Amino acid sequence: MKILLIGKTGQLGGDILRNNTNHEISAPDHNELDIRSLESINTTIESCRPDAVINTAAFHNVPLCETEPATAFLVNCVAVRDLAAACNRVEALFITFSSDYVFGGEKRTPYLEDDKPAPLQIYGMSRLVGEHAALSAAPCRAIVIRTCGLYGVLGALSKGGNFVDKRIQDAKTQTTLEMGSDQIVSPTSTSDLSKAVLQLIEHSEKEMGIYHLANEGQCSWYEFTKAIYEIMGLPVKVIPVNRGGKSGDMRRPLYSALENTKARALGITLPSWRDALERYLQNKYTVGSNH
Repeated sequence: MKILLIGKTGQLGGDILRNNTNHEISAPDHNELDIRSLESINTTIESCRPDAVINTAAFHNVPLCETEPATAFLVNCVAVRDLAAACNRVEALFITFSSDYVFGGEKRTPYLEDDKPAPLQIYGMSRLVGEHAALSAAPCRAIVIRTCGLYGVLGALSKGGNFVDKRIQDAKTQTTLEMGSDQIVSPTSTSDLSKAVLQLIEHSEKEMGIYHLANEGQCSWYEFTKAIYEIMGLPVKVIPVNRGGKSGDMRRPLYSALENTKARALGITLPSWRDALERYLQNKYTVGSNH
């Protein structure tokens, strides 16, 4: 399959490239394809004529979305619509990503694909509108994948690295660390996610529409941080803090674990979050050493 990948320098895009074995992937950089430009999108897709487009690009700095809503909607919604429409014209499959933040956090069991969204902040709103944009512009060709708490080898450039690596850095200068115990999530390795995405693309019986793909299980960021230090053997005391889902005035969902029901029905599963974390730390750091 001929795939056009958008966002190769990100955690997820990098792991899709790394874990691809079956496809011919072209991955233009930002200078070659600017998803904020309709002309750039149309020119690239018309000339490339891919079988599938995977869009991993997003404006996902959650606090920054509050102060730059126009950029959030341009990247997470308008660009997604334009990409989906271009794919529809050349009869290509379109895969794009969304977030657990489309939900309001009122549940206490993992969210299913058809649960009703209720975003609490601009980021979640822009992602939800992006879902609708993709599915309305290419109803027979678009797949939207919701995921949660991503971390990968390349780190998140817009956030100055990923959550796991930041906690390893914290351990170099701190012996105690406060961490939120209020948000329950399904932290997800981009290595595992990328493999599941490639499986889904290849699956002959897949339906279009929304899928959840996240590492299995749920935990708070406090529990996740404790697990990082336990696995690494780092002597940092983690203190749980209940912030009520608030970052200043901005609200985050208190519960946003995801259930992978549609993908599991196709035989596509992801390992548990703890298993994924252990493999990530073993591959990137020497477990047990005082990094």
